[in-house]
Amino acid sequence: MEFSSHYKGLEQDIKDLVISSFTDSEGSDEGELIGELVRNLLSDTAPDDIQVFLARAGDELVGAAVFTRLTYPDDPRVVFLLSPMAVATRWQGKGVGQRLLTHALDSLREGGVDVAITYGDPAFYGKVGFKPLSQSIARPPLPLSQPEGWIGQSLTKEPLAALSGTSICVAALNDPSFW
Repeated sequence: MEFSSHYKGLEQDIKDLVISSFTDSEGSDEGELIGELVRNLLSDTAPDDIQVFLARAGDELVGAAVFTRLTYPDDPRVVFLLSPMAVATRWQGKGVGQRLLTHALDSLREGGVDVAITYGDPAFYGKVGFKPLSQSIARPPLPLSQPEGWIGQSLTKEPLAALSGTSICVAALNDPSFW
């Protein structure tokens, strides 16, 4: 398994992976919705506000994790939000997602990111250090339909203290249907 953060020129492959993975697990409507989110994230997000991590097995793209900046204007810490993440269906259950996320979180940490947050399955993401967040610790940018999925972790040696103020996500995620 090889990991990289070079995604330019692979945008359609990433979108196809996400559509396929989400369609298989959540249905075609969800696959198309998240595929369009990925297209918008990859094409419309400023380079400093997005980090993409890929897993490949030979020539095959088997996993993708997209992180975008989550800004807390009243807080000096650098925060990135994981959304979405996908692993090719035939590769699921083989540790690809955990290994990809471990690589991504290490890279973010080395790049000076202080906090990683996601909105997903606590059981899966808990395997790589994500813990439940109250909205008083990290205010989400929009109301959450499933608050138990709001999870995060400090990427520094310090425990995660409350992030100050409200948060602002990148434009592509500023849609209630994702929250």
